[in-house]
Amino acid sequence: MGRLFAIEIIYRGIFQKTMAGRLSRAIVLAAHHEGKVGISFGRYGDSPERNGIPAKGFAIVATDEQTLQEGMAKYEPKEVDVTICVDDTLCKGVESWAWYGLQPVNRLLKPGGTLIVTSREGPEAIIAMAHRKDTPYQLSILKGTVSFSGLWVYKDDHTDVRILGAVAKILPELFSLKSVQRAIVDEWHDELKATSAAKAYDRTTSITVTPDQGNPEVPYKFDLPKWHEMGEGIAIPSIPAGHKMDDPKSHAEGGFQPDRNPTFLKFSTRTMRPVVNFDTCIKCTLCWLQCPDSCFDVTPEGLYDANMKACCGCGVCEAVCPVKECVTMVNETEFKGNDSQWEDWRKDKDGYKVWLEEKIKHPPERSHGFRYRGQYEEQIPEMLEIAQEK
Repeated sequence: MGRLFAIEIIYRGIFQKTMAGRLSRAIVLAAHHEGKVGISFGRYGDSPERNGIPAKGFAIVATDEQTLQEGMAKYEPKEVDVTICVDDTLCKGVESWAWYGLQPVNRLLKPGGTLIVTSREGPEAIIAMAHRKDTPYQLSILKGTVSFSGLWVYKDDHTDVRILGAVAKILPELFSLKSVQRAIVDEWHDELKATSAAKAYDRTTSITVTPDQGNPEVPYKFDLPKWHEMGEGIAIPSIPAGHKMDDPKSHAEGGFQPDRNPTFLKFSTRTMRPVVNFDTCIKCTLCWLQCPDSCFDVTPEGLYDANMKACCGCGVCEAVCPVKECVTMVNETEFKGNDSQWEDWRKDKDGYKVWLEEKIKHPPERSHGFRYRGQYEEQIPEMLEIAQEK
């Protein structure tokens, strides 16, 4: 048997699907130029693929046909040489259709393998989000904005070719920079893209992440029932209606908190989260009524608290709120955990006000969502400037 290479690409369903598909295909084409054989394919987002749901693509390459067939016999690789994460907020964990619970972004990495992340954050922020791994691995950050497009539309901002250049630097036994550039020109007929790959190759560095670094929490998981454990009958137990909320300070009960699906928690879909100013809320109910996922809990005093385990970060609540900065979408990298904002406000209103002002001081531009359609052309020039830097 020869050498088998495996690379996974973790992306946001629909918004990054085309980019992930082009990237996995290009990895195989570059390897072909060095006499290797390979295949690219997708997982978790086959049908239907929903907005923002974490999904995966794979590129499997081998030095000979027999080794490739052995690798293709598996539903997906059990371990990979490189994990490519094209959105840094996915470093908090990947939940794909609730099949496994929350998977650490580095779960499949071989010991010493490399996690490539597109981000403007530094290594400390990425390491803090990623769950700890029993063996050391390498972290490489590809500097740049997260590349999102509209529904099924490709955003041509050179993210894909820059990642290809980084892979050539990190895993030279898979393919060389020369092979990457040749594949780029053959596929896209664009010398500037080949130049972008070379610049990324020159700039790519990595650091070692040790087992004592990272998020120490154990990701939530659950066991699917075996066929012999399933109950008889044709009815499926429903999710309970819900219950009153308990005020953490006065312990008064009131409002309403619906029960939610205990196995599919939507927060891994989120790139941004709403931050609520309860002091300026006029209780108009619009966020509660318009939320497509019913993630708002009604508090005993009639305020509305976004349940961060259920929120997918679509931003509808911010758009419909009539009060300026009462609901503000903030990048998910700014937060740890999914604690209730309302409970924090009730326990320490002055402290919450300071926290709130800090979070919304420099709100980032929207990464994706219902506001935009198409190519996001207004964001492309910035990335091309990076590609063209001397």
